[in-house]
Amino acid sequence: MIDLRSDTVTQPTAGMRRAMMAAPVGDDVLGDDPTVNALEAYVAELLDKEAAVYMPSGTMTNQVALRVHTQPSDEIILEAEAHIYYYEGGGPAALSGVSCRLLPGNGGVFSAAAVEQALRPQDPHFPQTRLVCVENTHNRSGGRIFPLETIQEIAEVCAQKNLRLHLDGARFWNACVATGISEADYAAPFDTLSVCFSKGLGAPVGSALVGSAEMMAKARRFRKLFGGGMRQAGIIAAGALYALEKQRDRLTEDHDNAQLLAQGLQSMGGVEIDLASVQTNIVNFDLPERSAAEVAKGLAQREVAVLATGPHRIRAVTNLMVSRVQIERVVEAIAQEVQ
Repeated sequence: MIDLRSDTVTQPTAGMRRAMMAAPVGDDVLGDDPTVNALEAYVAELLDKEAAVYMPSGTMTNQVALRVHTQPSDEIILEAEAHIYYYEGGGPAALSGVSCRLLPGNGGVFSAAAVEQALRPQDPHFPQTRLVCVENTHNRSGGRIFPLETIQEIAEVCAQKNLRLHLDGARFWNACVATGISEADYAAPFDTLSVCFSKGLGAPVGSALVGSAEMMAKARRFRKLFGGGMRQAGIIAAGALYALEKQRDRLTEDHDNAQLLAQGLQSMGGVEIDLASVQTNIVNFDLPERSAAEVAKGLAQREVAVLATGPHRIRAVTNLMVSRVQIERVVEAIAQEVQ
């Protein structure tokens, strides 16, 4: 099966398995796991921040960040189809007691002016706006990149209005590789960042929250509160560390394969695709005359796994388990299915 449902389906490579098997471990809640400590130090250094905290998932790192930055009854600003709002189970309300002010985005991108216009007056009738959240790359917009220049403009508004700025960077590494912007430069405007190891990098488990030492001390408390404290976590942290050190640069292969797939789809009758929207490793395409669920079922019978994300929309995500030759086979399979 050629699995393009997500970049979360990746399996540990042989080298990663060896690193995980050999990892020294300790009790991470007590701060005794040397592999977790090494991972956190490496991530913080890479992003030029003071500290990092390893957690089981990107949802947890995002939700812990919200809890660090806010108090119940506060408001956060984010794009209308942001992962934090759309796919994290109502976490902002349930875990932090905050409301979400949603901004319309263009491919997941919103402007500094839109942030400024959305700010609440200083009036007891309104919640206090405390935090702005950016998602890079943007999942529901097909892995689109949030431009650094726009982020810097948003950061200026945040500084002027005493707001914090958080990045949901589940695919932050893809944005850095695609643009050539260093991790530290892309991270600089943010007070906190959530970065994931279990998507394009191919580790089996985990994300990190990164920021100041003071904020990360608070984050450790909320990680424990939310049930994310781990014991001999070095076994999985070793996979994340290996992925970060050995498998980051190869994300260009996924991006190239996404372009190959998108270009193959563009020439097919019955398929609609916006090539400009394919900026990293996610390919969304539409089948105006066909049921996406039926086409996905037919492709599964041809040994190609994709996701139907709407009545007529299919998503395919290139990843380290899929080669260029296999992408060519996927194009053939889709052509046979839809034409």
